[in-house]
Formats: sequence, C-alpha cells, structure tokens
Amino acid sequence: MILTVTLNPCIDKSTKAEILKPDSKLRCAEVINEPGGGGINVSKALQKLQTVSTALFPAGGHNGNMLCALLKSQGIIYKAIDTKVETRENWVVIENETSSQYRFTFPGREVEDIAITTLVEQIENFSPSFVIASGSLPPGLPDYFYGLIVKKATSAGAKCIIDTSGPALQALKGKGAYLIKPNVGELCNLLKVDWLDKTDVPAAAQQVIADGYAELVAVSMGGEGAWLVSAQQKYFAPAPKVQKKSTVGAGDSMVAGMAFMLLNNRSLNEVIQFGVACGTAATMNEGTQLFNKKDAEMLFPAIHVT
Repeated sequence: MILTVTLNPCIDKSTKAEILKPDSKLRCAEVINEPGGGGINVSKALQKLQTVSTALFPAGGHNGNMLCALLKSQGIIYKAIDTKVETRENWVVIENETSSQYRFTFPGREVEDIAITTLVEQIENFSPSFVIASGSLPPGLPDYFYGLIVKKATSAGAKCIIDTSGPALQALKGKGAYLIKPNVGELCNLLKVDWLDKTDVPAAAQQVIADGYAELVAVSMGGEGAWLVSAQQKYFAPAPKVQKKSTVGAGDSMVAGMAFMLLNNRSLNEVIQFGVACGTAATMNEGTQLFNKKDAEMLFPAIHVT
C-alpha cells in the first residue's frame, strides 16, 4: 500500500472575484474548501486513479476538524495525529476579468514535538510499500527532518518518495531516498550552480544521484515537461499543450501519476509519461480540483517520451 505523509497540512480555500483592487470591498463567489497539503493532495490524486492510500498528518483546532471531515466525506483513508495547534489554511483567488490566479500560502504554526514523534513512529505500523512525503515543513522542524522520514520508511521496507524544496530538499544529500522531484531551479541549488541548460539536466540529475540524494530524480521543467533520470537511464516527457486554468496541485498530481506506475511495476519511460499526463491534466481545472482521470488517460498516449 501507499502511505502519504503531510507534515504541514492545510485547508485549501478558493474563490473568485471580478477584479482585485486595493482599498475596495471585493465581492467574491462562494468559498470552496478542500483538504490540502502535499501528501494529502497525492492521496486525493491516487483516489482518482482507483488506488487506495492512507494519508498520515498532524491536525488540530477548527481547521483540523474540518480537514478530517472533508477527507472522510471524500472517502479518503487517513490517520490524523492530534495536536493542539490550529491547522493552517491557504487561499486561491481567481480574478474573473483577467483569469489571473492569486495564491496566498501561509506557514502554519509550530507543532508539539510529541505529535511529530508519534507521527514518525506510526509509519512502520502501516507496512507500506511506498511512503510519499510531500510539502513544506512546519515551523520548528529542522531542515533534515525529511531524512528521518526516509530512514523510517527504509526500515519499514518501503521506498520513499520525497517532494519538497529549499533547505529541506538540500538536507537530503546522502540520505538515499527512492525518488525526489526538484524543478530546474532547485536542481541548480542542489549542485550550487547558477544555471542549467535543458540538455545539461540529465547529467546534473545523475550527479545528484551520485551525491546520494535518491535513486531516481524527476526534474520538473514546468510547461515544457519533465525528465526522469536514474544512474543509467534518462527519459524526457514533453508536456502536451492544453488550455491552462490553474497550476495548483499539478506537482502533486505528477507525483501521484508516477507513484501509480511504480506501484504497478511499469517501465521508467511510462512512469514519467503518466506523471506528466496527470500533472498537465491538473492544469486544465480551476482552483484546487487536481485532475480528471479521463483527461490524464487522454493525454497519456499523446506524450512521446525520448
């Protein structure tokens, strides 16, 4: 089974306004509330692929109760670690006049040590085949914390996929995750270089593998597509052209698509092909709705991996 871990979960709230103007009362559409945070989004995306996962996360306060209620209503299996700290919320506001999207992301609050310790110890209890830990770290956790998740997952016999950024990603050096998913800018930061050409990406990703970050590196190239690189293999999947409405959840959808293929023992070229299909399909929907399965399945055969 797949266990997703979200250390900094949230309620994703989205709405629409005709135009955003300072010092004005903005009339907004009804708010849509969705359970959010990296790993939770991956669980939601896996559900769309008829793949069962369990979402593990800390939750507290009114938002924590809402988060659990939303997951329950959507039929997603979860294990919430109780905390006294209010779960955060994020906002997406779409401006109707321009179709521009404004994303307001909040940091969350520091979670008690006992809650985080309990969460990490819970990982082995699920006997997972894959552990997918995704998203930002809440305040108070050290940058190396995802390395502890990798260690615990490995001791449980699971392959660990990490999708994070900044110092938390850089701290994975030598920790040996199964797969990481940096974008090009993050890949540059890992190697301490200012710039990488598209053709330089596979060699750079293989250097990251040699440095012990992971066995596989999926490098997101935004609207261009993505690379999937191992120590011996490299595949590029170009992103098909679609009408984009929102980029929220595209990365998490890509991770879910790759995990789905890995779970089903598909080839690496199919792994990145379907990952890009799911990520691209997510951009076809507004707000925080992730992707539609039929869109991903339609795009999948149109992506020619090289």
